[in-house]
Amino acid sequence: MIHVLAQIETTPGHRDDFLGEFAKVAILVREEAGCIEYGAAVDVATGISVQRNLGENVVMIVEKWESIEHLQAHLVAPHMIDYRSRITLFVQGVTLRVLEPKV
Repeated sequence: MIHVLAQIETTPGHRDDFLGEFAKVAILVREEAGCIEYGAAVDVATGISVQRNLGENVVMIVEKWESIEHLQAHLVAPHMIDYRSRITLFVQGVTLRVLEPKV
């Protein structure tokens, strides 16, 4: 199993537009072979001193896949190609982390 954290920096004022498009594609992604978890998350105020807030223009996508091969197939799925074309105006940058759990 692998974990994926995709930090999406949205165009100012367009985080909700991005989340709307994400909600549409997430339904299809969750049906893909090898998808264990796929969802979007945003900052929540906690008062915890070590929390580093991402900011109002950032969305964190949290994913779990059975394997890297499943993730690679996901990246070229037709619905993902279409999705990326629809969010172009809403996204300024992406940082991707692919992790392997050890415990």
